[in-house]
Amino acid sequence: MFRSITSVKLVSRPWLLVMILSSGFFILYSGTEAADGYKLINIGAIVDVNSRIGKEQKVAMEIAAANFNNTAQNYKLSLHFQYPEKDPLQVGSTAEAMIKEKEVKVIVGMETWGAATMVADIGSRAQVPVLSFAEPAIAPPLTSTRWPFLVRMANSSAEQITCTAALVGSYNWRKVIIIYEDDANNADTGNLALLSEALQITNSEIEYRLVLPPISYLTDPKQFLQEKLVKLLRTESRVFIILQSSLAMGIHLFREAKEMGLVGPDSVWVIASDTITSFIDSFNTSVISSMEGALGIKTHFSQDSSSYKIFEDQFRSYFRSEYPEDDVSEPGIYALRAYDSITVVAKSIDGMTSDNSSSKISLGYILSSNFTGLSGPISFRGGKLLNSPILRIINMVGKKYKEIDFWLPKFGLSKTLKMEEDKNSSKVGDIRNGLIGAVIWPGDLKRDPKGRAMPTDAKPLIIGVPARTTFDKFVKLISSDNPHKIIYDGYCIELFYKVLQVLKYDLPYEFSVHNGTYDDLVYRVYNKDYDAAIGDITILVNRTRFVEFSQPYTESGLSMVVPAKAEQSPWIFIKPFTWGMWIVTGAILIYTMSVVWFLEHRWNPEFNGPWNIQIGTALWFTFSSLFFAHRERIYSNLTRLVVVVWLFVVLILNSSYTASLSSMLTVQRLKPNVTDIGWLKASNLNVGFDGDSFVRNYLENVLGFKPENILKVDHEYKYITDFESNRIAAAFLELSYERAFLSQHCKEYTATIPTYRFGGFAFVFQKGSPLAADFSEAILKLSENGELRSLEEKWFAPSPECSGSAEVNNNKTECLSLQDFWGLFLISGTTSTICALVFLVRNYTSRQDASEGNITSSGRSIWSKIIGFAKYIYARRERKFPARASALDQNPDIDKRSSSKMECGSPSDTPDDTPDGSISC
Repeated sequence: MFRSITSVKLVSRPWLLVMILSSGFFILYSGTEAADGYKLINIGAIVDVNSRIGKEQKVAMEIAAANFNNTAQNYKLSLHFQYPEKDPLQVGSTAEAMIKEKEVKVIVGMETWGAATMVADIGSRAQVPVLSFAEPAIAPPLTSTRWPFLVRMANSSAEQITCTAALVGSYNWRKVIIIYEDDANNADTGNLALLSEALQITNSEIEYRLVLPPISYLTDPKQFLQEKLVKLLRTESRVFIILQSSLAMGIHLFREAKEMGLVGPDSVWVIASDTITSFIDSFNTSVISSMEGALGIKTHFSQDSSSYKIFEDQFRSYFRSEYPEDDVSEPGIYALRAYDSITVVAKSIDGMTSDNSSSKISLGYILSSNFTGLSGPISFRGGKLLNSPILRIINMVGKKYKEIDFWLPKFGLSKTLKMEEDKNSSKVGDIRNGLIGAVIWPGDLKRDPKGRAMPTDAKPLIIGVPARTTFDKFVKLISSDNPHKIIYDGYCIELFYKVLQVLKYDLPYEFSVHNGTYDDLVYRVYNKDYDAAIGDITILVNRTRFVEFSQPYTESGLSMVVPAKAEQSPWIFIKPFTWGMWIVTGAILIYTMSVVWFLEHRWNPEFNGPWNIQIGTALWFTFSSLFFAHRERIYSNLTRLVVVVWLFVVLILNSSYTASLSSMLTVQRLKPNVTDIGWLKASNLNVGFDGDSFVRNYLENVLGFKPENILKVDHEYKYITDFESNRIAAAFLELSYERAFLSQHCKEYTATIPTYRFGGFAFVFQKGSPLAADFSEAILKLSENGELRSLEEKWFAPSPECSGSAEVNNNKTECLSLQDFWGLFLISGTTSTICALVFLVRNYTSRQDASEGNITSSGRSIWSKIIGFAKYIYARRERKFPARASALDQNPDIDKRSSSKMECGSPSDTPDDTPDGSISC
């Protein structure tokens, strides 16, 4: 919604003037007690009628008194305006004179807290209620006890301050400048303290405080402000908060700031004072243009009620006739509160009886007021207004202002006043995300301003770059044909260029070579010699106290690199399987051998003979099956089933063993010469570090190395010579350096664990710099879209001979365990067991059939039967089979014992014996 700031031509209404003048004539000539029975109530008003606020207050109070006088039957109001222009500190004397000379029953006015307390002291002694238009940001303790007759008809600025701090935090403006006009009494400085505390919650700070004297004390405001604003040009922050200012001072301030270039791109102006925002409607176009892009916070009041529209009509007419030299505009919050203050007095008078009109009773009626006035709900608790104000955030655009969002107490931003309906909708915003409505910032900037002096072509960003790094892959300075020009290259430099492409704005910069340590480089950023620093700079706690780091773009930590030798072992052939795997494999092999012998020894002549021959044959058959080289015939189908499953197990185990052993033999394993830091210290051996001072401190203070055993290594190639000359036994490198080193020297060196973690490499900025957040966001984007990884692969790609070694050394081939094959063993063992049980059942059944009808055998004991059955099982049976080989027989020869005469039997008939062991055709 836009409101025009230009003045509006109005038509005066003579009837309103007649009403007010007749009311004044009645008051002047009727005396205290009117002849017709009216009682006159004198009201003292202490307002500065020379200021815009005072003029509006005077007009509003006169309209309120006239409205009451025209309808009241028993009382009339008489207003007495006074203000100590020459000495505001004499306000107490003015109030005392009003009480004694004018016999006022109520005193209204006082824009400052200091003046209000002075008058309240007088009012308390005289038991005269005092309605003040001032409320401190931080109320003194026991206010109601110290000034019992003080009624505060205004809200404190605490809500404006909360809204202002929330805005600062939502846009990540880390430093702000406060502009503050002190009042004449210098009595209320709580606004500054309250804002400072609120900004700390949002991790922001006040960089500079510009405290201005009252404009009435200045003979040449223009020159004075120019001298003060020059100091602001030297500050970093461009977030200006006008915390407290008179209307005249605010107009002068914006005019001079505009001329000096402080109201431009990436600057922010927040007007948190109602003394300015309430009168924007009365500003001419030149004033409003100097404020273009500024944000204002004003107290909201309803303009839709019929009572407001009537008052607005009266106000415009009377104000123009009373002050024709001033621009006529709609009434502000100060006029509405002044009107409501007289309404409070009028309503308290209506509640009084004609017999009892003491001031104490009047105070009680005042404090019990409960109605909706023009400024909002009017009710009191503890002598002050109960309800917190609703605020409206406005944006100066061109010659107009635009209303953006509401600020609702306890809720925050909202597009509407219907909080309960809209709290779950898009019309309610999280202040952490900024304003809901679109904002036009100073300089017609569409994006969110940075809130600080941004680099320009005339004043670029000065970036410190380390002149020498241990590893050139990170930062490398190359001389060009032009002696005054240096080419910057390396992983960190290219990442910086990538970040600039992601940023949504231009960032003029200039590299500056830094010859010194990394700590010195960081300190020079803190000391503002550099605006930023890029390179392989590690995030450390003591550094974060002075500067601000971006999101780390590499992992950081301290790792020990030592010479390595190829790992060799004469027992590597047993490493593919774990010991448990070997034991279970052997057990299942023996079990399978036993089952095969058990199923074959009765019928198969190759499994007969003395015990040693039988065991040897069974072992030979089982072991040769591991290589599919067994040649023995198999006669039983049950044996065939056992062997088929066993051969499948053998196939899987053989393939797995071969693959695992091949991997172990193919991959060269590097074994570090040194693995224990304690051994290094006990042996008094030297260690090297990469040159950064924090690594030396860590080795000495945390890991406990002696200072004389810690040697600095300046360059990558020197590590090789120092290792070969035994100058150092180990080197402590940060993880990124370790990666760069091992990518070229993976055959001779290796890293050991544990790794000691740090914060990572990052870009460095000054404290509070918005660039840190922007760079962090850009680095995260590069990481998420894969460009950061591609950049790492480009700069840290391993050499051809190390192309596969890094992953091989980090991913050790694991031994195969029983957990990987227990299902296979379970199938084999279960199959063998089932076949053996089937064989036993068949033979037991045959034995029982042979024993039927045999009286001698039926009377034998169970034990004798068991022994007999065992002998039956073990006893060898002669049997002839057709001349055909087993399906699993690997020998092409035909058993010479086979005969065509015995073709009546088949291998499947083997278990089915006749009772006497003979064969029936």
